[in-house]
Amino acid sequence: MKHFPLARAAELLELILRGRLPADQQMQAYFRKHRNMGVNDRGFVAETVYGCLRRKRLLEHFLGPSPAAQDTVAAYLAAVQGWSARALEQAGCRPGIREQVAHIRATDVSALPAAVRADMPDWLYERLAAQLGEAETLALAAALNQPAPVDLRANTLKTTPAEAAALLEQEGYPTEPGALSPVCLRRQARSPLFKTRAFSEGLIEIQDEGSQLLAPLLEPRRGEMVVDFCAGAGGKTLHLGALMDNTGTLYAFDVSARRLDQLKPRLRRAGLDTVRSVVIEHERDPRVLRLRGKIDRVLVDAPCTGLGTLRRNPDIKWRAHALDEITALQRRILAAAAELVKPGGRLVYATCSPLHEENEAVIEAFLAEQPEFSILPAGAILARRHVPISLPETTPALHLYSHRHPTDTYYAVALERAPRA
Repeated sequence: MKHFPLARAAELLELILRGRLPADQQMQAYFRKHRNMGVNDRGFVAETVYGCLRRKRLLEHFLGPSPAAQDTVAAYLAAVQGWSARALEQAGCRPGIREQVAHIRATDVSALPAAVRADMPDWLYERLAAQLGEAETLALAAALNQPAPVDLRANTLKTTPAEAAALLEQEGYPTEPGALSPVCLRRQARSPLFKTRAFSEGLIEIQDEGSQLLAPLLEPRRGEMVVDFCAGAGGKTLHLGALMDNTGTLYAFDVSARRLDQLKPRLRRAGLDTVRSVVIEHERDPRVLRLRGKIDRVLVDAPCTGLGTLRRNPDIKWRAHALDEITALQRRILAAAAELVKPGGRLVYATCSPLHEENEAVIEAFLAEQPEFSILPAGAILARRHVPISLPETTPALHLYSHRHPTDTYYAVALERAPRA
């Protein structure tokens, strides 16, 4: 494979499939190492590699198990991008590519097993089909196999969505309003937004529109004490701080110092000075337990399989997931976070996963052990927050599915601790 970007795509795909780090981290490291690549070549390589990861199951059906990365790239370009055999030959693909393309063209994809059409491993397809049925699972898979748009959240401490959109348009990056979040702006095309005034001045943050609905479910108020229990790099912490109008006290807990370090410059840009970042050893760290019964609201965006983010992270579905260990951790974190909530306070549990085991099953077990807590209907909360989503007000939990909503796939439920008698 002599064509420069095709060879680079095959090289990077091989590194990702053999490596242990997430695809986006390996891609960033690869591009840092090959700084001579032009913007167009980088764009082609990135989209081609992500495309191969999204459609890996189908491509292996055409090629057989464990195909060479260069064959996978060629098959993807033929099967999904519509490249002709001649174009692939001119790009330097191996001899025999004409026969391979003819085989691809002759295959009736609609007759393939459902898991192959879904581009999912069997275990994942079977779980989702048991939950949603075959038709819904295939529709969800098709949506998750599409690239995600770029979603932005306007920082209401500094601007309005309309003002942020106007500035971005002046800088050559027009946006459109989000469909669900009142503070969301969306771009279909990837672009260097980190270099814009809107970003450098803290008027916008990159955040999926579905993620932007979690802070409103918590409904934090001015002057309260609030905890973002699994803060990560702090995207939802920033949103909570804006909803609190930079008042009160907002704790950002995480077990990763590296992730919390990424929050520091974001806080400066956003103009937030009420956030206390705390690195904890585990969910029952003494720095957590000293806040027992003192916190008005706690957000638990729990560690999970991440399978709801496949539009952005397609490699996740091909990695091993110790589901029993993950759900055990989720239950421990939720139980520890619940201890912080004062009587009458609120706890929101969320994952970016469609799996029942990580969502409803965790909440059912929690409520069985914690009779002080009860579910607050998500439909009523989102109606109060002017979120235009078609949910009856009595709907207990928020389910966002990428084939029904223009977001990543999320689950979230709000719980209230009974007030003192």
